[in-house]
Amino acid sequence: MTKIAIILGSTRPGRNGEAVARWVYQVAAQRTDAEFELVDLLDYKLPHLDEAMPPSLGQYTQPHTLAWANKIASFDGFVMVTPEYNHSTSGALKNAIDFLYAEWNNKAVGFVSYGSVGGTRAVEHLRLIAGELQMADVRSQVALSLFTDFENFSVFKPNDFQLESLTATLDQVVAWSTALAPMRAR
Repeated sequence: MTKIAIILGSTRPGRNGEAVARWVYQVAAQRTDAEFELVDLLDYKLPHLDEAMPPSLGQYTQPHTLAWANKIASFDGFVMVTPEYNHSTSGALKNAIDFLYAEWNNKAVGFVSYGSVGGTRAVEHLRLIAGELQMADVRSQVALSLFTDFENFSVFKPNDFQLESLTATLDQVVAWSTALAPMRAR
C-alpha cells in the first residue's frame, strides 16, 4: 500500500504546526487508499548539515543522517506542514530536506502551510526545491491564515472549507505517489 509521510516542518517551541499536523493526520488516517504516518522533525535531531559529501552522492556518514534517510526512503510521498518565516519555510525543514537527495526522488509532495498570508510564500519556495529533488509537487494545497484559522494566533480552529482543500491535497498526493511507483522501482 502507498505510504505517505506527514512531515511536521517546525521545531519552534510553542509551534502552531503541531496542531496543524495532528489535524492533517487525523483526516488522513480515515482514508483507506494509503497509509499515513506523522513524522516530526524534533524526533530526528538533525544539526546544521554536517555531511562532507553532497547528498546527491548518497555517501552518508552520520548516524542521524542514516536514520533520517531510512525514514524518508520508506515513503512513497509526502505532505509537508510548513510555517512561513520571513517569506519562506522554516530553517529546520529546509535543513532536513537538504540532508538527502535520492530518498526524495520520484515521489509526490503536497503542502499544508500556515502564516499571516496562509504560508503561501513558503510553499512557493518549497515547490522550487521539490523540482530540484525530482519530486512531483501537486497543485492543490492548504493555506491556513493565522487571522482566520487560529484563535488568538495560536489555537488552531480551521474554517470548514479547509477540510475540502486538505481532501483535494491528499487525493492528489496519493494519486501521484501511486502513479510514480514505476519510476521508483527502477
